Amino acid sequence: MITLGNLFSGIIAVFYAVFGDFTMVALFVSIGIGLDFFDGFTARLLKVQGGLGKQLDSLADMVTSGVVPGIVMFQLLLQANSNSDLPKVFTQENFEPLPFVGLLIALASAYRLAKFNIDTRQSESFIGLPVPANTLWIVSLPLILEHSEVEFLKDLLQNNYVLLGLTFLSAYLLNAEIRLFALKFQTFSWKENASKYVFLTVSLLLLSTLKFIAVPLVVFLYVIVSLLKNKAKSL
Repeated sequence: MITLGNLFSGIIAVFYAVFGDFTMVALFVSIGIGLDFFDGFTARLLKVQGGLGKQLDSLADMVTSGVVPGIVMFQLLLQANSNSDLPKVFTQENFEPLPFVGLLIALASAYRLAKFNIDTRQSESFIGLPVPANTLWIVSLPLILEHSEVEFLKDLLQNNYVLLGLTFLSAYLLNAEIRLFALKFQTFSWKENASKYVFLTVSLLLLSTLKFIAVPLVVFLYVIVSLLKNKAKSL
């Protein structure tokens, strides 16, 4: 039921993404991702982990953290590329092919989820950016565009080349062979979890000061801290 709640939230987010209400998209995506965390936690707590739950979880994630960010990037590219509203984009006179490149995020998310289900290396850490983390920074982009007073950022997020670059970066990070730490605490000792505590502290500071702008920064900080942690282990 919790996993289906994630899927239900994702379906609602799809509708809001199509109609361009990005605040409601962010709300329902956040609810879905929250439920996605608690379904695994609850399954472990009740000792009811199984194959059905694993597959259902991926299917729900495909909507909430795959289809939704793809549509959001589509909408951003559409806004940057023309003044057409969504229904007109499908007519012959107003057809804009470039925004459809944003749907590459949905395809990359599907590929990442399928790999995760059969990859035995990802029980204690992740290889490639998890789809919920990817979704959060994609969904934050239109909120930055709407609410930020930094004109430089607004100009960037209305530039085709920047948006295409972010699309390809997202698709790459989802499936890159980069080991990223999982925010799971086996113990609460500083020695074993120093990088996690530092990451969480810095993330909270960024979110409290920079608001929506902080979301992409937190995700990229997560990647950077993971790379540094991997480098330290290899020395």
